[in-house]
Amino acid sequence: MPKSRQESRPKSKDIKGQKLPYPARQSDMKQQPDSDLSNYKPAGKLKGKVAIITGADSGIGRAVAIAFAMEGAAVAITYNKNDGDAKTTRKMVEDKGGKCLVLRSDVRDPKACRAAVKRTVKEFGGLNILVNNAHFQMAQKKFEDLTEEQFRLTFETNIFGYFYMVKAALPHLTKGDAIVNTGSIVGLSGNPMLIDYTATKGAVHAFTKSLALNLGERGIRVNCVVPGPIWTPNIPGTMPIEEVEHFGHEVALARPGQPEELAPAYVLLASSDGSYMTGALVEVTGGRLSSG
Repeated sequence: MPKSRQESRPKSKDIKGQKLPYPARQSDMKQQPDSDLSNYKPAGKLKGKVAIITGADSGIGRAVAIAFAMEGAAVAITYNKNDGDAKTTRKMVEDKGGKCLVLRSDVRDPKACRAAVKRTVKEFGGLNILVNNAHFQMAQKKFEDLTEEQFRLTFETNIFGYFYMVKAALPHLTKGDAIVNTGSIVGLSGNPMLIDYTATKGAVHAFTKSLALNLGERGIRVNCVVPGPIWTPNIPGTMPIEEVEHFGHEVALARPGQPEELAPAYVLLASSDGSYMTGALVEVTGGRLSSG
């Protein structure tokens, strides 16, 4: 029998070292992430819904945008700098028959967040799903090399940005709508080179749980996908080359995850299939333990 797509995906031993300038473009990666949703079988789970996804020019955000569109949602994607990757995401969504609004926006700016939501509502007539996915990370081997400027940038992007987007989106969300945040397994386990990033992801996890409690009476669900090592442009763009080489070797499946393998978790949490899920941290890690 031929190998399944999962069996044929690159193992960690097959991942070669590559270093890209930040912000890295997915189009420049020698080993391209699997984010085209070619294995995905939609079932109309988001038909008639409108979603806005931050940080969706590439990687996880791109895969989520495509999956949502395949499930019937109109999607707006925000990104910060990589115009080419964002245009590719839009084309991939449209090639699946979906509608995609592309918005260049900085989540660190509350005015920009409000403008992105306003434009989405104007374009598509409402808003049902917010996916907070935009983030910043930059590895530093020595704590002394972690500057105040980087620490502030990481928090402003990874937690303040989520706060600003929720504030902007909430007036448009009603019972049955959903917020899905992107956390990280390192927010539970820690990482010696990503101290500021892990701190923000721990904050995202707590933010998710508390916001879920706050919005429960309104019937608005708030959950968080917790990825393990996922092969995205952020890896060659922010990690030392020796960490890129054989990336994902520490997990049980002995390989990094691909963006399209995360997308179904976002569909679950955004759709009525997850109607009794709120305040959840859904780990998609390939067997990376939160304590290790």
